[in-house]
Amino acid sequence: MSNRELIVLGSASQVPTRHRNHNAYFLRWDEEGILFDPGEGTQRQMTYAGLSARQVTRICITHFHGDHALGLPGIIQRLSLDSAPHPVEVYYPASGQAFYERLRHATVFMDKATIVPRPIAKDGVLAETKGFKLSAARLEHSVDTFGFRLEEHARVQLIPSRLAEHGLSGPRVGELQRRGFVEVGGRIVRLEEVGEKREGQAFAFIMDTRPCANAGRLAEGADLLVCESTYLDSEREEAHSHFHMTARQAAELAHSAKARRLVLTHFSQRYEDTTPFVHEAQALVQDVVAVRDLDHVEVPKRARAG
Repeated sequence: MSNRELIVLGSASQVPTRHRNHNAYFLRWDEEGILFDPGEGTQRQMTYAGLSARQVTRICITHFHGDHALGLPGIIQRLSLDSAPHPVEVYYPASGQAFYERLRHATVFMDKATIVPRPIAKDGVLAETKGFKLSAARLEHSVDTFGFRLEEHARVQLIPSRLAEHGLSGPRVGELQRRGFVEVGGRIVRLEEVGEKREGQAFAFIMDTRPCANAGRLAEGADLLVCESTYLDSEREEAHSHFHMTARQAAELAHSAKARRLVLTHFSQRYEDTTPFVHEAQALVQDVVAVRDLDHVEVPKRARAG
């Protein structure tokens, strides 16, 4: 669990304001850098945040409304300009293929980066690595929209006191982790004897949707849940008619899903002060952040087994 945080590059819905850029969120997850919903101005916000395009390994687009995708051409062109050394996979709703193609080739540039399109046609796993799986599920918006979930694989966490009981230390511990067992004093010691199975950390990204069952599935047990909260609950009817959520509804989702930390974002331009969003959500969830542009939000660490 080494270097996991969300960097907020933009937090406005529909239109930017004097203090809020269009949507864009960079998830630093160990060696991965996943860019979510790059709206206009994402390149510049990355500069302010001290991020380079070469740090982007994947791009996830929930849907093809402008405030979530108009920054994609600049990012793709910057990947070529900066000679990104690795392929960058782009996940997006398959029904928006025509929009993707227009954004992918929006202007003339030296197209050198390896950009790998990954259209999403149904719920399920999009990618799986040695460390995690990335999945998507359809949400309830006015156009095809998918939310995302990044989930670390479960692992066995070694308990120092149990290792000591079995006389294990140094290189033998590494051997145990590689093989799953090791011989000590003529006896086989298995990994599960000196450790406990720990579910991996999880991150959920839910944007532009009414409350729905898939939002709950994506958010289930998430350590960090990023959720749109376009309106306060006094505008719940307006939120529903526009296929959005309120801060209270985001908190209801987090509470029901037992998410650990809730990030509120995607605020309507009518709100300059987001303090009421926090107050509204904290009626149900204790750990709530109403983010500002360029905020860093850590994925909460978990207590180690003793």
